[in-house]
Amino acid sequence: MTDWDLRKLRVLRTLQELGTVRATAEALSMTPSAVSQQLSSLSHQVGVALLEAHGRRVRLTDAAHVLLRHTDVVLAQLERAEAELDGFVRGEAGRVRVGSFATAIPTLVVPALHALRRTHPHLRTRVHQAEAAEVYELLAAGEVDIVLSLAAQVPGDQDGRYERGELLTDPLDVALPAGHRSADAPAPHLRDLAEEQWIFGASGPWRDITLAACAQAGFVPVQGHVASDWRAILDMVAAGLGVALIPRLAAAGQTPGVVLRTPRADRPRRHVVWAVRAGSGQRPQIDAALSALNRIAADLRSSSVQIK
Repeated sequence: MTDWDLRKLRVLRTLQELGTVRATAEALSMTPSAVSQQLSSLSHQVGVALLEAHGRRVRLTDAAHVLLRHTDVVLAQLERAEAELDGFVRGEAGRVRVGSFATAIPTLVVPALHALRRTHPHLRTRVHQAEAAEVYELLAAGEVDIVLSLAAQVPGDQDGRYERGELLTDPLDVALPAGHRSADAPAPHLRDLAEEQWIFGASGPWRDITLAACAQAGFVPVQGHVASDWRAILDMVAAGLGVALIPRLAAAGQTPGVVLRTPRADRPRRHVVWAVRAGSGQRPQIDAALSALNRIAADLRSSSVQIK
């Protein structure tokens, strides 16, 4: 019987996700040669080639995809085993690590962990800020236990590696220069801004959310400027360089020269979602942290931050 090495299986899984040996090495804090050695050793152990040359790169063989399909099942089952063992300590000790995009940290993560400290004083917590598009890499690599990310739509359950759910929907306001023709409109239509220069990121969930909101309004936005930092985006809007959609959670305070309007007819919004590795949500520490996050999200949904 093959003596399975979970680390090598995780290296193979990461290579499938990221596509190159170099990216895999960076994600796992390894050297490219160490990644190659791990995969070569795994191929020798299973007795079949797992990689094949594809131009200057390598790609997974059919046998590798078969192995990974079973790997996902094994890893999920091991997570469930750990969850049952952790049940003996009832989640009152141990640790939980949360990876989150920036704007969710002050509004969701910090209040949730502050409350968790009162109910579970011996539970250690750690926050890891990352871009919304990157948190799943941290989760897959075992660097965090819970991630908060963004989605244009309510997440489905097609990916068997994760369990996911929605925390809240975050309304999007349109940011306009103070002298804009639509600045005095209490609830402008997004389609009236179709000819404007739009400001949003080059990639990731926020770009997808902006494009989806504009598509729903019937147009494709012209990307006049590329930015993902809210302060930079608002400063560019104030300078009259373009318009942007701003999530309610990120729009704390007033920015001189910027008018925020709620396009109620379009009702654009982004979905703030949580995710854990499949099978790990039953671990008491993770369950306690998820419960705290859901309570804070419920408070936000009932406050003026949310549009009913």
